[in-house]
Amino acid sequence: MKISIDRNVVEISPESAQETESLNVLWKIIIDCYGNNKKLAPMGQFVPGIDKLARFNIEGIQGGTTVYSDEKKAPKDDTYYCNTCNKYMKVKGGDAVPLCCSRDMEPLD
Repeated sequence: MKISIDRNVVEISPESAQETESLNVLWKIIIDCYGNNKKLAPMGQFVPGIDKLARFNIEGIQGGTTVYSDEKKAPKDDTYYCNTCNKYMKVKGGDAVPLCCSRDMEPLD
């Protein structure tokens, strides 16, 4: 996939049939013929040499079901957050800690 940036315009050029199909799916999710287009919001970070991908959230699209840790329980009622995507959840003491972005969410201090 080739990405070109000119000021506030980003151009994405697929370089294979699979990339073309993936871009087509993304286009259909984001574009709405009735004017309710969605936005891509960055999640977490992208540091060249450290991160292998950049992750974006499609605003207005409901996420999947929440998955919980099999091992960790919340010691007390608290708000937990994901420091990658900034999602927040209230968790009751003794309940399983939610997982987000492939790791345990952390209690908000």
